[in-house]
Amino acid sequence: MQTKFYINCHIKTPAGPETYGRFEIGNDRHAAAQLFAKLKGDKEVNEQNILCIELMETVNELPFNINILSCTLDQLTENCRIITKEVFTQYNLGKLL
Repeated sequence: MQTKFYINCHIKTPAGPETYGRFEIGNDRHAAAQLFAKLKGDKEVNEQNILCIELMETVNELPFNINILSCTLDQLTENCRIITKEVFTQYNLGKLL
């Protein structure tokens, strides 16, 4: 059973939420949870939110939502920076910090 973790970026549209970005963050559950815990945003998500990020797990090609945050544009910008830095560290030093 192969498990993968990723973070989706969603934007609210008239047709519903659309995924416009995805960060692959590896297969370590603990590291993925630690990374998502560093991200900025509000855990209270409702239909008024325009931007959201979502921690996802795929087990045998079936996706499961683990966590979600609503974000402002500034928070999303910071989150992209955090994710990129952590993924860079993972691929170059072998672990998420």
